[in-house]
Amino acid sequence: MESRRTEIEKVRIVETAAVTALGNTLQDTWARIIKGDSGIGPIRRFSVETYESHIAATISDLRPMQERSIILGLIERLLAGLKNIPEDAAIITATTKLGIDNLEHIWHKQAARAGDILPSSMSEMVSSKLGLKKAGINISASCASSTIAIAQGSSMIASGQTDAVLVCCADVVTEFTFSGFSSLKIVSPLPCRPFDKDRGGLTLGDGAAALLLMSEARAKKEDRTCIAKIRGWGIANDAFHITSPAQDGSGLVAAIEKALARGGLRHDQISAVSAHGTGTVYNDLMELTAFNNVFRGRILPIYSVKGATGHTIGAAGGIEVVLATEALAAQTVPPTASFQNPEEGAQGRVSSKPVPFEGDYILTSNSGFGGINAAIILEKA
Repeated sequence: MESRRTEIEKVRIVETAAVTALGNTLQDTWARIIKGDSGIGPIRRFSVETYESHIAATISDLRPMQERSIILGLIERLLAGLKNIPEDAAIITATTKLGIDNLEHIWHKQAARAGDILPSSMSEMVSSKLGLKKAGINISASCASSTIAIAQGSSMIASGQTDAVLVCCADVVTEFTFSGFSSLKIVSPLPCRPFDKDRGGLTLGDGAAALLLMSEARAKKEDRTCIAKIRGWGIANDAFHITSPAQDGSGLVAAIEKALARGGLRHDQISAVSAHGTGTVYNDLMELTAFNNVFRGRILPIYSVKGATGHTIGAAGGIEVVLATEALAAQTVPPTASFQNPEEGAQGRVSSKPVPFEGDYILTSNSGFGGINAAIILEKA
């Protein structure tokens, strides 16, 4: 256990960036989330006349560029917020559908670059834009994609495979994804209300995030400021259903327990939880069950940012990790937007207002289709 803990302590987050419907920088997004603002509003990107829901957290000035997907503009905006990425950094990207809007354009016989449709193209996009030496890999694992990408990058550093990894994640709201989630009857006509008894489903959103991970030795050599440490991670699959999570939360519990074991931590050392919190009936119940089992009934602050940012699908975990670094630094968890009427198990844990906490560790977790669950434990710098 001790040797494992030493390895995990090598992993440092030394640079972060984010773009959401709340702002073009991580700082802008955090400032608005902590105030309780929401980026959810009417969809104007495509016609929603035939859908039950007409809202999402879209970035209003995001536009396609000639034959390129709209996501390229989002990725360029994200990378503009990065300052000093080493050219030898390994690259891991995460997205579920990347430029799937180009498939829509091709279907309508409009000019579109077919390569933008492939999720595997994202690592090449990032590499070429930053002038990096490596092409990298992409992880597409539903809504836990970027959480797993961060875990993979941390594992590469902890095992000595490399000493610098750039993780980038991005997804956008397109009619393809909107219609798909709508067909499952899980998109709310009103802004999503995570952990609220009256919740009616999720709200989609645009978003992207980036994290530069480094070994302790390299970070010190380059005089990099440590934003936070990645103490542990865990991944598990409950194999319960193609879209629904196991109601007993067994997959999420397994992922969290693995993260705690890797970090050599006790359950009572976790001070706050950044939950997946989609606002769907089954996800929120599953998470509350899992957290109650893991923390053995202990009352600690739990929050979801999806009432503010929308559900950014493959980018959700990355965005939530970088926001959690802000929460750790401020020792304050942000409010859960639109939360009013607590679901059973959310009382005293989830709040519509910022909640101060004291402690060095915050857990962030995500769950996705196919029964996948992933957890990251961050340690205060």
